[in-house]
Formats: sequence, structure tokens, C-alpha cells
Amino acid sequence: MAFENYTIKDIAKALNLSTSTVSRALRDSYEISADTKKVVLEYAEKINYRANPIARSLKERRSYSIGVIVTEIANNFFSQVIDGIESVAYSKNYQVVISQMRESSVRERLNVEHLYSRSTDGLLIALSSETTDLSYLEHLIGKGFPIVFFDRVPNLAACHKVIADNRQGGFDAIQYLVGKGKRKIAHLTGTKKLSITRERLEGYKMGLEANGLPYIPELVKHCEYGGLHQDEIEQVVTELLQEEYDAIFISGDKLSMGYLQAMKERPEADLTQIEVTGFTNSKVVNLFSPPLTAVRQPAFEMGEKAAELLIQQIESKHPIEEFETIVFPTTLIAPRTSR
Repeated sequence: MAFENYTIKDIAKALNLSTSTVSRALRDSYEISADTKKVVLEYAEKINYRANPIARSLKERRSYSIGVIVTEIANNFFSQVIDGIESVAYSKNYQVVISQMRESSVRERLNVEHLYSRSTDGLLIALSSETTDLSYLEHLIGKGFPIVFFDRVPNLAACHKVIADNRQGGFDAIQYLVGKGKRKIAHLTGTKKLSITRERLEGYKMGLEANGLPYIPELVKHCEYGGLHQDEIEQVVTELLQEEYDAIFISGDKLSMGYLQAMKERPEADLTQIEVTGFTNSKVVNLFSPPLTAVRQPAFEMGEKAAELLIQQIESKHPIEEFETIVFPTTLIAPRTSR
């Protein structure tokens, strides 16, 4: 059975009011008396009236939708960021359209172009590991299209950015490992193209220097796709097994899971002798074997802030000329039981 699609004109006719009065009452305009608003709203609820979003978007030249582009929705960090984004967006009557690009710069660009062509009001983006050409994003920003970057951000001035304090997180991880008596600390990380890779590597180096430990290039391994493909982690583990190290600092969820899996499949590997610390927003780190000391980002809050900045930019009546880089602190969470 089809639902009847009532319009403002139907309400106006039934209540013997003008369409403009009904429209203003539904929008809670100060121009309409409380009694009239009550009558209109009660009747609208009675007939299950729903505003037509297409008509509204045509009138206001806005779609009341925002796009979110991440590498993988299943990633613990990104799923929590999306929760934060949605909590703000829906409270302000915006719909959220989510796309994933699986670390592909081609898919990233296709997603951006698709969402832009569908009149999305703005975008929230964490760049892919392949992205080097930012010209198409700069072009959209130059046209006044609102874009806020989070986590994996570009070196562009005319945009808001929301990130975690990756350097401090890396530094804290090394301090913790040194405090556990570790002296030869490896680092497993992503592609050099990404801001988070560079910043976490800087924190790693800062931690080594602060404790008088040498930086050994052979102990730093890069996975170009951030652990999205297990075979790249398998190769890195093969290389690390040729080195001597007693701890490892890992820069992301996928890399941490992939490293533990790969090591458990190698009979020559002894995980009981290696302390593992890494960036992860998994809620079950205490179930890992061996236990993983987590460097956690406030993902939900980062999503909230990114959405707030984007909607402020969308709704601003004047061009935004000053942009912010918001930096959230990380938290180091040691396992409940340790070796």
C-alpha cells in the first residue's frame, strides 16, 4: 500500500491558512503565533507530513548532505570517526554519504567527483596512501567548495584539518618501551607519502634520541598500503626476522593486526621476546596475544570536530579566510597484564 504524500498546500487547504503561513509555522518562525504553530504541527503529525528534501534543496540551493571519504570503513579508527561525524551531522539535519577508496588515489578522485557532482554540500576526507596529486582538490577549494581533511591531511593552507598529535604519540610509545627495558626498537609504518607516517616516524626518532638510543634505518619498515594487503606485511616480517630487535612500534590498526598474524605463522619467530606497541583504536586489545600496548586517538571527538568545522563552513554567509588545524592528544593504554 502506497503512503500518501501530503504537501504544504494540503495542510494549508485543510486548515484554511495560506501556504506561506504553514511553511513558516513548520520552520518555527517567530512571525507565527504559538497557537497557529500548535495547530499546524498537530495536523502535520496527524497526517504524517514529511518535508520534501528535493524541493527544499532546490529552494535553498543546498542538499543537506555531506560526503565522507575514508580508505576503509571497517577500520576501527575510521568507523569511530564516522560515528562522531554522524552524531553532529544528524543533529543538524544533514545526511551523511560514506565512500571508501581502499588506498586508491583513482577511487579517491572518483568518489570526490561523484559526491561533488551530486551537489553534496561539502566533504570530509582522509587521503589515500597513493595520493600525490592534490590539484583537483585545490581546484574545488578554490571554487569555494567546503572540504575538511582529517587524520591524513595535505600540506595545503586554505582548509581546515583535524589530526591527532602523532609525534607525541610516537614519542610516548618509545618512552614506554624504553621504560620496559627495551633497547633495540623497530618501527613498522605506512607509506612516506602520508602525513601520519612522517609525524609518527618523527616521534619515534625523538623518543630514541631522548633516551640516547641510535636510529637504525634497517629497523624501520614501510608498507606502501598500510597493511591493507597482507603480503606486504609478510615481506616486512621476513626482513625484520633478519634483524635483532626486542620491541616494535607500529603506526596503525591494520599493520598491528597483520604483524601479529604474520609472526604467529612463522615457527622461527618468538613473540614472547618482543614488546609490541602501536596506534590502534581496537576496543579488544586485551584479547590480543601477546598483549598490545595501544596508542589511541580520540576518534569520535575528531569526527565530531571535523563535522562541526565543515557545517560551519557550509552555513557561513561569508567566505572563510582563516583556517584551523585542530590537534587532539593521544592516550597510551598499557594492557592489564604485562610480561
